[in-house]
Parts: sequence; structure tokens; C-alpha cells
Amino acid sequence: MSRAEQIRGKLFGGFKGGNDQPADEPLNRSSSSDVPLSIHIPRPALTAQPPPPQRKETKDVKSDSSPRPVETKDSRSFRERLVEAVGTEYHGAERHRLVQDNNKELHWKRWGPYVSDRQWATVREDYSANGDAWSHFPHDHARSRAYRWGEDGLAGISDNHQRLCLGLSLWNGEDHILKERLFGVTGHQGNHGEDVKELYYYLDSTPTHSYMKFLYKYPQKRYPYEELVRENVNRGRDVPEFEILDTDCFEDDRYWDVFVEYAKDEQSPENIYMRITTYNRGPDPATLHVIPQLWFMNTWSWNDKAPPKPQMYEAGEGVITAKHHSLGKYHLYCLPSPPPVDAQGEEIELEDDAVHPELLFTENNTNFQRLYGGQNDTAYVKDAFHDHILPSHRPPMADAEHPGFFQTKIHSNTHSHQTMPSGDQLETPPSEIEEGPRTPFPQTSSFVNPEKKGTKSAAHYVFRDVPPRGGCAVVRLKLTPLKPEEDPSIDDEGVFDDAIEERREEANEFYNGLVMGPISDDFRQIMRQAFGGMLWTKQFYQFIQKDWMGGDPKQPPPPHERQWIRNRDWKHLYIADILSMPDKWEYPFFAAWDTAFHCIPLAVVDPAFAKKQLDLLTREWYMKPDGQIPAYEWNFGDVNPPVHAWATFRVFKIERKLYGIEDHKFLERVFQKLLLNFTWWVNRKDQGGNNVFEGGFLGLDNIGVFNRSEPLPTGGNLRQADGTAWMAFYCLNMLNIALELAKNNNVYEDIASKFFEHFIVIADAMTYKTDNNEESLWNEQDGMYYDAISFGPGNTMQLPVRSLVGLIPLYATLVLEPSVINRLPGFKKRMEWFMENRPEMADRNMANMKGKGRGERRLLALMSKERLERVLEKMLDEDEFFSDHGIRSLSKKHKDEPWGMDVNGQRYEVNYWPGDSMSGMFGGNSNWRGPIWLAVNFILIESLQRFYQYYGDEVQVECPTGSGDYMNLANVAEEIQHRIIHIFGRDREGKRAANGGNVKLDRDPHFRDYIWFYEYFHADDGRGLGASHQTGWSGLVAYHILQSGASCRLPKTPKTPRGIVNHYFDETIDSQSEYGGETPSVFSAYSAADMNTLGDISPDAL
Repeated sequence: MSRAEQIRGKLFGGFKGGNDQPADEPLNRSSSSDVPLSIHIPRPALTAQPPPPQRKETKDVKSDSSPRPVETKDSRSFRERLVEAVGTEYHGAERHRLVQDNNKELHWKRWGPYVSDRQWATVREDYSANGDAWSHFPHDHARSRAYRWGEDGLAGISDNHQRLCLGLSLWNGEDHILKERLFGVTGHQGNHGEDVKELYYYLDSTPTHSYMKFLYKYPQKRYPYEELVRENVNRGRDVPEFEILDTDCFEDDRYWDVFVEYAKDEQSPENIYMRITTYNRGPDPATLHVIPQLWFMNTWSWNDKAPPKPQMYEAGEGVITAKHHSLGKYHLYCLPSPPPVDAQGEEIELEDDAVHPELLFTENNTNFQRLYGGQNDTAYVKDAFHDHILPSHRPPMADAEHPGFFQTKIHSNTHSHQTMPSGDQLETPPSEIEEGPRTPFPQTSSFVNPEKKGTKSAAHYVFRDVPPRGGCAVVRLKLTPLKPEEDPSIDDEGVFDDAIEERREEANEFYNGLVMGPISDDFRQIMRQAFGGMLWTKQFYQFIQKDWMGGDPKQPPPPHERQWIRNRDWKHLYIADILSMPDKWEYPFFAAWDTAFHCIPLAVVDPAFAKKQLDLLTREWYMKPDGQIPAYEWNFGDVNPPVHAWATFRVFKIERKLYGIEDHKFLERVFQKLLLNFTWWVNRKDQGGNNVFEGGFLGLDNIGVFNRSEPLPTGGNLRQADGTAWMAFYCLNMLNIALELAKNNNVYEDIASKFFEHFIVIADAMTYKTDNNEESLWNEQDGMYYDAISFGPGNTMQLPVRSLVGLIPLYATLVLEPSVINRLPGFKKRMEWFMENRPEMADRNMANMKGKGRGERRLLALMSKERLERVLEKMLDEDEFFSDHGIRSLSKKHKDEPWGMDVNGQRYEVNYWPGDSMSGMFGGNSNWRGPIWLAVNFILIESLQRFYQYYGDEVQVECPTGSGDYMNLANVAEEIQHRIIHIFGRDREGKRAANGGNVKLDRDPHFRDYIWFYEYFHADDGRGLGASHQTGWSGLVAYHILQSGASCRLPKTPKTPRGIVNHYFDETIDSQSEYGGETPSVFSAYSAADMNTLGDISPDAL
């Protein structure tokens, strides 16, 4: 039997293996198993069935950091063997890996999805004189120009220092370039700013990336690059963006579903499986080129003292070997693929007996000839695979006078010359425009290196005439330091696929362990994809300010003017870390306040990674010596809301609740650095010394009448209600951390007292003094907080815009348990002294601290009970802030009643814009004048839960206002959570609000189960807006589902009677085994005492 027949038999069944073996040669594979496999990649089960537990004496599973041969002698699954090894200590295979990684036993996170979705047009790659990153490094350059600071790709992974990358490229036979990276319009081209124009989904990932899954939908028609740019450029801000689904390239389902899965060996994180499964969704047979690429990041083109240049080469049939001086040696085994099959599993006939890849090699070097008409450093350059694979890029061969050479026609839009081998000159006029990348053709017969070596490689698979309507083809690759004789999965597709399936089952086990209670399958799926997206949007981020600003020795010096454009004062920055990105295409850079919100759901699945993110931003190579935390690369000096202390303590508490770990070292380390940051805020943002903080931008972009990052056109100073409230919020979180640290070190009692008093002073500043006059940010008539312009003593004007600015004072809320107060006598004494001796401050602008609430608790809050109820009356009014999908950022009242003023002949006005921004302020790609933002809703929900800790059922508010339905504040918080979950969940008609009524997204079986996590959401209908893959803070919905998904009704259905679900907010929720007994299953992720603890909203939990 032929080798191809063996492969077909294993993949599709119906064949019995033979004994044919390929000839022995270096690193070539041989067959050793004939187990039939199915090409169908099953969908993840909602409940993984654990293997039968076999308990024996507890013992450690041996671990070390070196690559090891894959063991296959024991036929039991890894989970079964792990149960036998650790017995009752078993908490799941993925939890075991997290412990190994945290203990530095095995480096499970060395390899992960750390390749950016977009490196072109980033500030890091911008060396222009005017700081126009979008124009300096456009998409058209990306395939030909080596990156300086990082790499991008399609479904790419890399090691944690991005030395070696593995990713996917595709060609449909129609496009003028390979699909190597995601395309989108730039900030100049989009009518609402930059925006990716692709269909892709991050479907799954475990925290250690032992299993990952990605989906890309690739059109079979020519990709509409030009149409997407043209239509978006021509559109105004008053209409929606033009998306790829608005074109005809997905008509008749003429596209490919390309699933990419990665998995790691059970106890060898260096051994990585890659499985690419493609489905033809169209009505006709179609051909697809699948071209996985392995490449080194270019580190040799910049510095004279560069490290040794890495190399890769063909080491055998279908084998690429990559050598790096610090990473070591890896082999990429590119397995032959069986012929495609139709939707019924019947294979098609091929001339050859299998699909064998062609291995291609080039250098990851810039093509200076194509881009600038210059001289290339090497004969083979970054874009060589485009020229090699696409016929339109290649001219016919030269005539008999020049055998073995291409005709030297230059694809160019500029006047150019080319010399033939004979010395003859060939001239191309500028008017001659041809198909292709405009690359000068080489004087050899190949664009790729015929010696099969370089720094960039690919395996070119061609699947011809894949059957329609579900026809399928599969590619398998293995990246590993091991040789074939050490790893049976290299030779045996059965072992290969079994390993991936086992990792997927372990992922099911991990995520099923998070969910307790009757949460719907749809909500489970949303939660799983939210976590998966957050874990996929990790990225290697590198920025060394000194080298970036000064340029590189081996490159031309950057323009002198560039040093004045941005980030000049951040000389200390030296960043080269794996960071959580907001969105790896639209925002492929860290943003400090986004990171704080990312860490809340990340702490549920991987507390160590969440803590690392928060710790890094306060380290001395990030934080400025004066204490300022860098904001984001477009302007590290911008000011975001001070949420770092809140996130730090929330992550600490989440880890304590779910994992039983109290990491006081982490808490203290970050707290010490935040003392510097708090001092920076006090010194830099309270210029008048009145504790009224003029924060400026504060992350809310266009929320105000004026641009809050610039001087007021009216003159005077802006007194920001949200700036002062954010500082009060910061103060309370620092107080809370100090009280926690005082458990073990009484020095922190004094620091807690300091923050307590500082909070009182800040709260008092909500009514601030100018000379002998008092001015307040509270409007008694409207029952809201407003910004105000101070023109001088006694001359202040409030800006009556009802926005989040007036709701953010709700955030400054802390409930103190009597046990905490009594345990710290010094703090208790100081607090009581202050209440007795400073009553005018303690009573004016805050809740009554003297009164004791539920359980003898004390309340520290900016809002008194009366102000709280008045603000909530408007916040819960569906004609103002309360949407079906959460809390709006601007009251709907301003739809009919915009507020503005004329200044020097110019009109400044705030209108209710429920969708995209209609102004170009801050690039026009975000809008805080109406839409729903999950991040600010999240803190608002927690604030209401804290108020409930104190007031209990004493405070009942009408929700919604005017409905006659009164609730306590915990129930109000739950109702807001449910409305946010409804953005993503299916309603009774199968529609998701986030899909904006798109029938294909809602109804098509190949779309309807997949979720996009947008940056923000339309205030009236819930459709997604802004960045489409911002699982960063929109991934917070996973936390909401875990906390209240069990009581969440379907969207657009009647509410559950309150009496049935009131138990949800009990201080402690009893939990049971997932099997209904009091003893937890050995395969549950947490013990019975730990289950469902996200439902605990006691002061100890929040």
C-alpha cells in the first residue's frame, strides 16, 4: 500500500495500513500506526466527561524544563494518569499546568499567541518627521518591509521574546497578494477612524495556551481592498462604516472557513501541534493554497553589534530546521496531507497520491528595490513568497538568448531601468501599469532561495477543486526540538490528532469548572469566547525609547524634527514583555487603564498573569521617576483615570476567593509604587491646592462640551466632577489596600489613616472654596453632579450636561467591616477623632460616617443617601441613562435638549449620539456621548453592590424609574448586569443585539455561534461599535455571566419575579458538586467551598 493510501486510511477510514516505509534520511518521518481518524473536527462539548478517577497515594508528577520524548506506552489519558499521581489534590490538567508554570517547573507560557495582528502603522514603526504613523508604514509596505520592533501575522504564535514566529498565510487564486495579515482602513481612511475589515474570531484558549483555536473567513473572490478604502473614504461621519459584509465577496457563501488550532504536548510545552482545517462553504469546487510560515524576527539589520544571525534550512523531506543562538534548535515537521473530502467524507481523486508541501525559503529583509528603487541587502527578500506563488507576479521566461532568466520587465508605476545579463538596458515608462507588487524581477530564475535556507520559510500546500458546501482539507504541522524517533506524533496522524483532542477536552474541563448553576449553553459559549479572546490578545510588545528616538546605527538617522513629535520625556522606557492588548489590530499597544479592566476577568483564569500585568506598569522601566504611569504609545504622557489601585486589590481578592492564595507580597509591591503615582496626581493635577482635580482627558474622549485635553476657549479653569471623584475613588482603594496590609504590618495603620483623612478632604472639595465664596459641583435643583468653569473668585458656571461625569461620584464607595475596624485600634481611634472634631467636613458632601448600617458596618462614600437616591432616579430612567443594554454614557435627554454655548463666534454643543461619533475629536473612532461602555458600567455595578452591603433592604429604588418595581441596590446591580449580558446573548428569535440585525450573523449556522466583543455598544439597540475584537475590557461580560448568569433571563423576555432570585445576593452562597452532592467531583476545578464565590458580594469579596 502506498504512503498516500496509509494517510487516507488514517484520516478518513476504510483503509487498512500497509508496511511501506519511506527511505531513511535525516529527520524524515516513518509510519508506525494505522488507527483510522475522522477529518471532522468536533465542536467543543459543553460538559467534558472526566475519565474514571483512580486514586492512589499522592505523589508529584516529575517535571523539568528540558524537552522530552512523547510518552505513548500508557494508553490512559493524561488526566487519568495525573489523577493517579496526585489523587485528591487533582484540580484539573490545566490547573496543574498553571501551578507548574508559577513554580517555574515547566515554562508553559514560553509559547503563545504573542504575534500582533497589526505591526504596520504603529507608533513603534514610525520614523517620519511629522509623526504620521498611518502614512509612514502603510499596509502596502507590510509584506515587503522588515519590522523593527515586532512581528504581525494571521493566527500567529511566537516564543515570549518573539525570536521565532509561526503563522498562517493563504491564497485563493484571485488576490493580487497572499493573505499574510489582516487588512483594515487607516485613521485617515475610515469615516470613524481606523477599522479592521476582516472576519475572524478568537474561539478558544487555555491560560497556558496548551490549546488554542482561531477562525478566519477567507473570501474566494478577489479581496476588495480598493473598494473598502474607497467607500470608507467617501463616507461621512453621519453614516455607518462600510464593512466587508457590505461587499459582494461573501455572496452565495463563496468563502473558506479556516480553523487554526494549536496544542502542546501534555508535559512538554516546547512541542507544539498546529492543525489547519479548511471548509469550502461555497456552491462550487474551489482551490485553496495553505501556506504556513515559520520566520525569525529581524534582529540583524539594525545594530552593528547584533547577536549572531539565526538560520533555517530544509533538513529533510517536509522538515524545516530553525537555529537560534538563545532559543536553540527547533524543527517544523510539515506532514503530507490527504486529498480533500466532500461533506460526506468521500475523498476526491488526485493525480498524486497525497498533497505534499513545497518548502520555500527567503530572508526576512526589506525589499528596498520594490519600495524605494534601492539596492537590496540580499538576493532574497521578505515578500518573495508572493512573487513565487502568484503567477501575476512572474513574467514569462526570457528568450533563447538569455536561457534560465526571467524577462526583466519591471512592474512599476515609476520610470525605471533594468540591466539584462548581456548588459542591454530595458526601460519601463511610468505610464505602464501591470498586475502585481511592482517588484523588480531578479536576475535569477527564482524569487526564493534554491539552496533552501534563509530566515523566513513556508510550506506551500495546494488543495485543488475542494468539493463545495462543506468540502474539507486539513494541514498538520509539528514544531518541536525533538527528532522523529523521539515523538511518535510526527509519524502518526492518529497520535497527532489524539493529542489535540485531549488538550481540547482539558480546556473543556477547565472552563466547565468555572461554571456552577443553570447557566444556558449560549451564555457558556459567550463566556468561553470572551476568555479565549482575552488570552489570544496577548502580544509581545517592545519599545526601547532611547533606540527608537535616536535611530539605529545600520539605518539612516531619523529626521531631526521627529524628536519633538511625541514621547520625548519617556527616556527611561525599556519594554520587551508579553502584555495584554485592548485589540491586537486596532489597538496593538498597551493602554494603562484598559489593562486594569483586562485583569479582572484574567484573574479568574490566570491570576499570575493578571498580577504580572499590574506589577509591570509600576516597575521602574515603565513608570516615570515622578510616579506617572505610561498611558499608551501615541502619547505616554496622557492622563487616564486612576484605576490601577482598584484593579490591584480586585485581582488580589479574586485570587484569594478562587484559589485560596493571599499574595501580600504582590499587593505590597504594587502599593508602594502607587504611593508615588498618588503623589504625582496630587502634585500635578490639583494646581490650585483645592483638591478639585483637573484631570483633563481622563479616558472619556469627547464626553464634554470642550476638548478636556486642551485649554478652554472660554478662559478659566475646568473643575471636573469626574476628576475629583476618580481621586476619591483612588483614595478609598489605597485605604482598602492599606487596611489589608495592616493585618501583618501595623505600619500600614498609619498609612490607612492618612488615606482616610485625604478622602474626607477630597470629598469636601466637591463643594470648593474660592476666597470667601463656596462653589459646588453638585446641582441641588437637578440632583446631579456637573463640571464647572471657574473664571475667578465668585465667578463659576456649571456645565449642565448629564453624562457619566455626574455618575462617576458613585464609584467612590467603601464599606468597612466592624471586625476590620476593631482589629486596628490606631486607625479606629483616628477615624473616631476625625468624625468628632471635623463634623463640618464629615457631614457636608458624603454619606454619614457616624451612622452604622447593615451588620454594624461603616460607609465611606461621596454620596449621601439622599443624593444617591436622586442620582439613581435619573440613572435608572429609560428616557435618560438606562438602556436595554446597560447604562448610557450620556443621557438620552440631550437628544431633544442638546446643551451648548457660543464662544467667539463658534458653537460648542453636546448632542446625544447613541452610535458612532459624529466629530473628529480624538480621531473620531470612539464616542462617549451616548454609547454603552462595559468598563465604566462594571465599576458602577460594583459600587451599587457596595452600597447594598451597607444599606441592605433599607434603600429601595424604582427600577426602571416609573415602572412601580422597587428593588434593593443589589438587585439593581444584577439588572444592569443582565442587560449587559443581553448585548451578546440570543433572544427568543435567535438574534444578538451586538450583531446589529445582520441576518447572516444571526441566522447562518456558520456564523451564529461566534461572538465579536466590540469596544462599545449602541445606546439604543446594542449593536457593536468601534474596535470589533476588543475582548480587552468587553471581556468583562465573562465575569458578569459567572456572577449572575444563572439568574439571567433571555433578552426580550419577562423578568423573573424578584422573590425567586433574591437568594443570589446572600452574603455567602452555599455550593455543591457539579454532580449534585456535597462532595465535589475530583474533576471539578474548585472545591465545594470555593464554588460560585464570584457571587459573593460581601466587603471581603469586593
